[in-house]
Amino acid sequence: MKKTKNKKKQLLLHHNQKHTLMESVNAIIQAYHKASKGVLNAQRYSDYAATYHSTSMEGSTLTSTQVTNLLDLGKTATNKAFWEHQMVVDHYDAMQFIADKAKQKKEITPALISEMATLVMKGTGGEVNAAGGSFDTSKGDFRKCGVFAGTRTFPSYQKVGAMVADLCAKLNKAMKNAKTTEEKLELAFMAQFELVSIHPFGDGNGRTSRLLMNYIQLYFGLPPGVVYKGDKLKYIDKMETLRKTDNPKPYVAFMMSQYKRFLKQETKNFLK
Repeated sequence: MKKTKNKKKQLLLHHNQKHTLMESVNAIIQAYHKASKGVLNAQRYSDYAATYHSTSMEGSTLTSTQVTNLLDLGKTATNKAFWEHQMVVDHYDAMQFIADKAKQKKEITPALISEMATLVMKGTGGEVNAAGGSFDTSKGDFRKCGVFAGTRTFPSYQKVGAMVADLCAKLNKAMKNAKTTEEKLELAFMAQFELVSIHPFGDGNGRTSRLLMNYIQLYFGLPPGVVYKGDKLKYIDKMETLRKTDNPKPYVAFMMSQYKRFLKQETKNFLK
């Protein structure tokens, strides 16, 4: 009897997982919009959540409550470094910047991406002296040095300018052709992957690439999403797998699941 119950439980769990994966992203977005309608500062608090997850992945130890207190009240967290607070404030400012530019339907350019990076690194960046010359991470300068993460080596700095320009041209063309919600989201996810794979800046590449993803989502009138801080290792693994196999499906599926999960969580928060 116990075996039968366990088997039924496993089948039900599998069914629920499958249902979640198959659930229409359009339905989830519609529910999100419906729940957020009339909620004061709904988008602001979603942006706080995005800021919390993105900065946590890059070293900030502020909790979600501390992030809210900082951005809402200007209240700093005890025993947390100044740079952690600055990272949070800068990221939130960058989110406001991309929301404004998305409303204006600004074309994606290297200058726009550099502006995102400037805001991300405004209070924590600075001048770097490298073999290729000096550059300033707080001014959105492209790097003039080699960079690597773990065993991953990114393109040489001499190629960065041309690669970013090519990416912008490719994205602007693709944005004109994207029709369905799924196509628009896949484009946003792949833009994030492509930019972080170029790693054009001395620091702030992860945050800037996720802001580019959010920019494209906002450009299309979609809610901006996140990558959950607790799923950082999975996120990195999916990107590495994509680089090795050139198959975007597992990465896109992972990012879509993160997007759906975030919107569903925010919808619950709005209904509390």
